[in-house]
Amino acid sequence: MEAAVRSSMHQAGAAVLQQLLKFDPPRSEQRQVPCCCGHTAKYLELRSKLVLSAVGEVQCVRPYFLCERCHVGQFPVDVELDIENTEFSPGVRRMQALVGQQVPFDHGRAQMQILAGLEVTTKSVERTAEAIGDDIVQREKKEVQKALQLDLPVVMGEPIPILYVQMDGTGVPVVKKETAGRQGKTEGLPAHTREAKLGCVFTQTTWDQEGYAIRDSDSTTYTGAIETAVEFGKRIYREAWKRGWSRAKKKVVIGDGAEWIWNLVAEHFPDAIQIVDLYHARQHLWEVARQRYPHEEVKQKTWMKVHQKRLLDKGKIEKLVGVLRSIHTANPQMAEKICTEADYFERNAERMRYPKFRRQHLFVGSGVIEAGCKTVIGSRLKQSGMFWTVRGANAILALRCSHFNGRFEDYWEGRRAA
Repeated sequence: MEAAVRSSMHQAGAAVLQQLLKFDPPRSEQRQVPCCCGHTAKYLELRSKLVLSAVGEVQCVRPYFLCERCHVGQFPVDVELDIENTEFSPGVRRMQALVGQQVPFDHGRAQMQILAGLEVTTKSVERTAEAIGDDIVQREKKEVQKALQLDLPVVMGEPIPILYVQMDGTGVPVVKKETAGRQGKTEGLPAHTREAKLGCVFTQTTWDQEGYAIRDSDSTTYTGAIETAVEFGKRIYREAWKRGWSRAKKKVVIGDGAEWIWNLVAEHFPDAIQIVDLYHARQHLWEVARQRYPHEEVKQKTWMKVHQKRLLDKGKIEKLVGVLRSIHTANPQMAEKICTEADYFERNAERMRYPKFRRQHLFVGSGVIEAGCKTVIGSRLKQSGMFWTVRGANAILALRCSHFNGRFEDYWEGRRAA
């Protein structure tokens, strides 16, 4: 019964909407409009097109203008209604973008039918979601250019006690053409993924009774794309500024040991407290234990327990580096790997003063961004059987970030205001 009522309401709504979309011929003084060639397009006739709206399919009858000079036609009403070069209304495209960023495109098609009573194709969900996502990408690029020109809006508000930036990367499976000429992780084998870089910004106001940091509820926003580190640096800088970087009393950047992260920090966030994720540092120490005592799990744990608790966790990195460099082995491969780990700790020593950071009640782990890589990227872009173009992946990632950041409706408000 309720389905029948909904269908009847849709039919009635479609009838009303169709009447509203029947435009009269323009008055004599409105029968000319500017053409893109610089000349004038003149009214020719009324033409109709079918549009799928939120209440079903309707016919839109509107004036058609043609330029006698370049023979390019135009429908000004289509631009005004945001239905230019599309068969879907803004409301339907909004639904397609929302389901397309959330679930596989065919599941999105099914959701459109079940939840909205609208029949669309899987391909239309894909094309619409990626088109909207790509539009968000282009708008973000314009904002980044403003940031580079120091034309950033002043973000007003109360001072922020502690503001964090975290960065990480994760591989996204892509079609073969996107990895042409790229080396895979395994030597001699081609790459099958492209790295999507993700950044997040969040705030902290307080800590628990034991002194451990507490992230402010609903304070996390994300930004990311498959792009170079240089381009990503501009992106994360813009997001941090938007979130109030200039108003933060204490600024913190947390990451793993990836060199590209700390290069970006040096360029964009030189005044921030820099912290290497403690748990990532422990993984590096575990690698030393495995190298020194291969196939001897008990000895690995014993060695790790001593050096983690007495040196790494206490921020005594110089002593830890000394221990690692004093390890002698006749195995050249083992010696090289241990030397690499010693260099890692030495290079990041000042970012590993964990007791100092704890006394300031700061986070020392990058769990927020690691969870973001799984939730924002992995749960949608890394499902079984998925292979993306870089453009498609970036479009969906832009949509997902917009949705997670609570800016999806702001985007549509911006489109209506444009």
